[in-house]
Amino acid sequence: MMKIGYLGPAGTFTEEAALSINGKHQAFNSINEVLKAVKNDLMDCGVVPMENSIEGSVGVTLDLLTNDYDLKIKREIILPISHNLLVNPESEIEDIEIIYSHWQALSQCRKFIEKMDVEIHSATSTSKAAELIVGKKTYAAIGTSRAAELNNLKIAAQNIQDYKNNLTRFVLISKDDHTITGEDKTSLVFSLNEDKPGGLYEILGIFAEENINLTKIESRPSKEKLGRYRFYVDFEGHREEEMIMNILNTIKPIVESIKIIGSYPKEGDD
Repeated sequence: MMKIGYLGPAGTFTEEAALSINGKHQAFNSINEVLKAVKNDLMDCGVVPMENSIEGSVGVTLDLLTNDYDLKIKREIILPISHNLLVNPESEIEDIEIIYSHWQALSQCRKFIEKMDVEIHSATSTSKAAELIVGKKTYAAIGTSRAAELNNLKIAAQNIQDYKNNLTRFVLISKDDHTITGEDKTSLVFSLNEDKPGGLYEILGIFAEENINLTKIESRPSKEKLGRYRFYVDFEGHREEEMIMNILNTIKPIVESIKIIGSYPKEGDD
């Protein structure tokens, strides 16, 4: 049976994504620990968050895959995110004075929280937030229905996120990526040789000339020098397709560095 590590603890959306894949599941305390377990063969693969449709990319995942680990994205899992207000069984919404949750959940439920006029406190995860409020009548947490179940809490309000179309993209990380399916995408990171006008345009133009659709592009600091950036690109196609191989071979001589983070089947709403 495949061993699957995931960013825990139990009761989080990452666990929900991990449970969509058959295997033996184990929670880890950080994204770094998940990737390290895969690298050291303690786990066959790992599930970590990559991007949220409201808050954007998870920087630590991108940075670790770029700088610290020679691992690949094997699959993506796109999960609708529904946030709930969790309270103790004897509590009602009007009793609540303090809300705990992960900072991303707090950000995604800003409008609801503002209407309640309460204090907010950050927790390491939505599941941990649920643990922290157990037995405290004036405390609430924002979390999953599973976190409520695990901690004997009740759901006082459902779907409290600001935007109903709230999706998070999780990725399955392995030592190898996926074989060609015909409906694939590839994740790539590169840095330019020098900061010059049109440098990024030159690279993107190579994709445009071959009519390759870019589904995502963003920049992150290189952490090497102020003003130096790495560019992350998702595009349609698999790295082993002849056209994609030709594009990558054209790009390699004109960039400072380039790394393929993985080719894998497309899923759901991009």
